[in-house]
Amino acid sequence: MTETSAARSRSRRAGKGLKIERIYTTPGVHPYDEVTWEKRDVVQQNWKTQETIFEQRGVEFPDFWSVNASTIVTTKYFRGALGTDARETGLKQLVDRVVLTYVKAGKEHGYFATEDDAEIFEHELTYALIHQIFSFNSPVWFNVGTSSPQQVSACFILSVDDSMDSILNWYKEEGFIFKGGSGAGLNLSRIRSSKELLSSGGTASGPVSFMRGADASAGTIKSGGATRRAAKMVVLDVDHPDIEEFIETKAREEDKIRALRDAGFDMDLGGADIVSVQYQNANNSVRVSDEFMRAVEEGEEFGLRSRKDGSVIETVDARELFNKMAKAAWECADPGIQYDDTINDWHTNPETGRITASNPCSEYLSLDNSSCNLASLNLLKFLREDNTFDVQKYQAVAELVITAMDISICFADFPTEPIGETTRNFRQLGIGYANLGALLMATGRGYDSEGGRALAASLTSLLTGAAYKRSAEMAGVVGAYNGYARNADAHKRVMRKHQAANDEIRSLHAMDSEIHKAATKAWDSVVKVGEKNGYRNAQASVLAPTGTIGFMMDCDTTGIEPDFSLVKFKKLVGGGSMQIVNQTIPRALKMLGYAEETIEAIVEHIADKGHVIDAPGLKTEHYEIFDTAMGERAIKPMGHVRMMAAVQPFLSGAISKTVNLPEEATVEEIAEVYMEGWKLGLKALAAYRDNCKVGQPLSDGGSTAKDKSAAAAEAKVEKIVEYRPVRKRLPKRRASQTTSFSVGGAEGYLTAGTYDDETLGEIFLKFGKQGSTLAGVMDAFSIAVSIGLQYGVPLETFVEKFTNLRFEPAGLTDDPDVRMSQSIMDYVFRRLALDYLDFETRDYMGIHSAEERARELETGSYLAGSGSSDSDDESVEDELESYSQSVATTTKKEKADKPEVVDAVDVEAPAAREVSTGVHSSAELMEKFQGKSADAPMCMTCGTKMQRAGSCYVCEGCGSTSGCS
Repeated sequence: MTETSAARSRSRRAGKGLKIERIYTTPGVHPYDEVTWEKRDVVQQNWKTQETIFEQRGVEFPDFWSVNASTIVTTKYFRGALGTDARETGLKQLVDRVVLTYVKAGKEHGYFATEDDAEIFEHELTYALIHQIFSFNSPVWFNVGTSSPQQVSACFILSVDDSMDSILNWYKEEGFIFKGGSGAGLNLSRIRSSKELLSSGGTASGPVSFMRGADASAGTIKSGGATRRAAKMVVLDVDHPDIEEFIETKAREEDKIRALRDAGFDMDLGGADIVSVQYQNANNSVRVSDEFMRAVEEGEEFGLRSRKDGSVIETVDARELFNKMAKAAWECADPGIQYDDTINDWHTNPETGRITASNPCSEYLSLDNSSCNLASLNLLKFLREDNTFDVQKYQAVAELVITAMDISICFADFPTEPIGETTRNFRQLGIGYANLGALLMATGRGYDSEGGRALAASLTSLLTGAAYKRSAEMAGVVGAYNGYARNADAHKRVMRKHQAANDEIRSLHAMDSEIHKAATKAWDSVVKVGEKNGYRNAQASVLAPTGTIGFMMDCDTTGIEPDFSLVKFKKLVGGGSMQIVNQTIPRALKMLGYAEETIEAIVEHIADKGHVIDAPGLKTEHYEIFDTAMGERAIKPMGHVRMMAAVQPFLSGAISKTVNLPEEATVEEIAEVYMEGWKLGLKALAAYRDNCKVGQPLSDGGSTAKDKSAAAAEAKVEKIVEYRPVRKRLPKRRASQTTSFSVGGAEGYLTAGTYDDETLGEIFLKFGKQGSTLAGVMDAFSIAVSIGLQYGVPLETFVEKFTNLRFEPAGLTDDPDVRMSQSIMDYVFRRLALDYLDFETRDYMGIHSAEERARELETGSYLAGSGSSDSDDESVEDELESYSQSVATTTKKEKADKPEVVDAVDVEAPAAREVSTGVHSSAELMEKFQGKSADAPMCMTCGTKMQRAGSCYVCEGCGSTSGCS
């Protein structure tokens, strides 16, 4: 794919250069001089093996960077051998290595009007990076400014034809890309099916058989020489004669995994025996046409076509084939779906070739043998203290970043020459954003709401509009991309489609309206300036997973995703960790008009329960604002689809996102998601039903598959032998204690009887001065609870169900351990919990005695003797003590004086709790709240539970990803 030499010479023509405006910086002041720097020790362990996997002491970072961010950047991005002078020792060296390379290339290729513009570009880029306003994708940090090849792209699309030379070349090219730590995708539809003949007269092998060889290669090479799996995407057109075999390939392998697991083999991802299973290193997607989807709607026949001459060699029932796709996705999460006609209708370069495939995460869709470098803006950085959005700076940063991204193509290296040639000719870029979920919550908008979608659409429209505006301006300085002349009409048509989609946005709030006005103005400039200059870039925007770089920017949410959970696991400076309620929640509640006392109570409730249901004082109409990706109020599947549909018309590429469905979801629900995705104009979509995959390792404490299989067998035997629960009656003479109490002025008596081992076996409730009806009801209730206890219902189950019930009488009690109660039931079961449950169980439920609460204020811990003299522990103690003196939040002065406090406890003190030693990530914390395991893989580097980021998984502990981000 070679463009004309005339186009190349046009790109070299002299121009005036770009005028770079200041956004954040001050003339004469370097951004580093405006930041307080501190040195930290980065020590990383695998919590399972207790092995130290990384250690670098004295690394330098801004004081406002979290421990997680500095750890991930140090371990992932610092270059040079550990223990040598060549090793980078701070963020300044890393940022200088990258930024100065971009500035040098920008000067050499005529991007800047003057030396002053080059300096402003350097300072603004540096400021934005050290203040976590945006980040480049990981390959930039790995490679730019080093002696390694200057690879800047994370996303690649390959090409394979119907010949053995091409197929073997596919294996080789994928291997080099995996070795470099990136991922690739390709479409196998040109390969003849197993139902067609070879020229020799024999039958062709078909693409699925060649997938087996590529899968084995990927499993051997892995990614970047690491232990995680390679990232790859395999696409097959829906009219390929082998489409049914392709659809069912991974579902059949999942059956094999189950059978081997039940036989005692270790079939976890990364397990010793999983290598015997095929096709596990790729995401599979079916490329469907509008013709096929209409046939599904109408229940018509659909033709499967020969790869050689395009003739129909077999007809199938379209609806039946579509349902097979949904059934396979229900069974194993593959295949996903890509909507071919929609993708190519938004294609800016159709004269050069069709878009047939995507990268592994499905956000980059472009020509074969091409690549895309990505960067993402941190949306929350543009929300001012007064909850208004800084539209001007958002647009200015987008234009700054897209300029830097284009400059990188001037010096970048590529894994193959065809990829390099296509990228230099079309200069595809992928600007996007992270923290959308946090921004929506902070501004009081539900993720699945019209207001949330209107804001997201406006933000995305302005982002892409600003990027193409700057692209058109760069074309006037350094020339349009080489392939533009041939595709000019198509490119301009797509720009008008984006502009028309922008006109369809209906703003619901002042913030949306302001952003939308800026977007409208930007698109007017795009069309006007582009008509004159053309465009520097064939593509401008995608929404990537932002896994590792999301943690680098200290984002609460990745990409387009909603918040993962309301309570987060947070590491502290100097070691240790705490359970912290998402900092966005108090901000959102304050913006909604709640009083400080109510906010504290709601935050306390969230810290105890992990959700907002029945939070004291919270209006039910505000619940949706705090809906999350998982948990008690998980966003419905179609809520995710509708959000994707709201932003898709404003993206050059697509969206890396998986629509999560609960375990009880049906095949029909997945089919509905796939059908609605087509109707709503999405380009690509994947669905994942919880616990559908066996090969996803859960936190099993290191037990082997054989142990688990044996345990499962024992459980089955036990279930047969003990078909019914057995009542364990109390002895005739048993110990008991009676507690008198008063709740809201109503007096009563609680008598609790125990077994010989002092576990609770019965309760009696009596109330003075009450009518006979209430006395009878309470007697019946006492008997019911007592029988439940004797049949083995755990006391903690009753405590979970009956605490926080609200009805009269309620209010003050005469019990120093339970000072306030929302009802008699709330008091009774809190008292029982204090008397009969162990500390760990009560701590999880947020139930503590007066002595424990006092100890927590004194030492920073509810446990006796767990205080520490470390400066970081003292900082936590100071923060908790300040809360006891009615200081609700850390002031700006305190943050400046005690940066470690900001990192340890940056929200109201009730939101900060010590976490048990068995919790090592937010995903594991959510498991604790939910009482069930999350269906996500374990990080093979540090052993913690990963969490979803787009269509990949990312480790909160070390930043490792399961995909190409």
